[in-house]
Amino acid sequence: MNIGMMKSLDAGFGRLAASLMVRPGMKPKPFPINAILLIRPGGIGDAVHLIPAINAIKAAYPDAGIDILAEKRNSAIFRLSTNVRHVFHYHRLAELFQVVRTSYDVVIDTEQWHRLSAVVARLTRAPLLIGFGTNERARLFTHPIPYSQDDYEINSFFRLLEPLGIGRREVSRPFLAVPKEAIEQGDRLLGEILGRAFVTIFPGASIPERQWGADKFGKVAQRLAVLGVAVVVVGGGDDKGQGEVIVAGRAGLNLAGRTSLSETAAVIQKSALLLSGDSGVLHIAVGLGVPTVSLFGPGRAGKWAPRGERHVVIDKGLPCSPCTTFGTTPPCPIAAQCMSDITADEVINAVTVLLAATGGLPPAWTETP
Repeated sequence: MNIGMMKSLDAGFGRLAASLMVRPGMKPKPFPINAILLIRPGGIGDAVHLIPAINAIKAAYPDAGIDILAEKRNSAIFRLSTNVRHVFHYHRLAELFQVVRTSYDVVIDTEQWHRLSAVVARLTRAPLLIGFGTNERARLFTHPIPYSQDDYEINSFFRLLEPLGIGRREVSRPFLAVPKEAIEQGDRLLGEILGRAFVTIFPGASIPERQWGADKFGKVAQRLAVLGVAVVVVGGGDDKGQGEVIVAGRAGLNLAGRTSLSETAAVIQKSALLLSGDSGVLHIAVGLGVPTVSLFGPGRAGKWAPRGERHVVIDKGLPCSPCTTFGTTPPCPIAAQCMSDITADEVINAVTVLLAATGGLPPAWTETP
């Protein structure tokens, strides 16, 4: 089932079910807490931002098993966490029924708006049901939690832990762990580039309005080649054509469509920097502790953009942006000017300055005469 069909089903059946289901009664917090389920539909970015909260739960309840109910498109992220016991999938009915039948002490629905995940949470009948109370879904939780479009998303997920007595904490990076076999395959794919300074570029986007353009990424790659820095393009099969444009005639490698998510993470982990739009791949780099230059337009930089000195965010801040709310971006009447106004020169400058600051440039370019 595609994303559009899921949203239509949620707007109809999800709203109706959330309105008709019996409210859960308030019960004392179970003790001991042995089994916890986190429900995480949505994309890669949401899943990455949830990992620090998972780590905090494990630190507070080290003996508890933490399971995840995820979608096909984001479930691989949870393989990059050492604190997840099992990953179940929405689209596999046998796994969905197994989750509903399992006796959990705590169920946390981390979805921000849609209702179907809250319905699933309620069906588990766990004594402690936690989730964002953004619409009818609020009535399905023992502990509905407020949600703000202005909060950094990692902090939003930490708010869900308050009923467990877990407060917000500083997030140390890296907080993702790449499996050994993915690292080995990533090294094989990098080939001769392994050991050289290289920048990873992800040119893709979940929606056209977030695209920057292969030609502009190619200009960045051309400038990096002059500095002796290679470029490696990552992405899915749909990004392969853009990758060919970006690396054409330059020192680089197009791995778009050739890596799994874990292998993509392994490649990013070896790079000096990631250049990307507002994307799940960007958040993987942040979780791996890799410096980033990110391009924001329709998306909410205050909620999703990387933070810290090792990250540069380019956002033109047009009066009409950000326009994305709860994952939905309206049609743009000015052809995503917020992205097209970002020039190759300002991106090149941001990339080279950050590379110099983080030691990513070859020695010949950083030594003082």
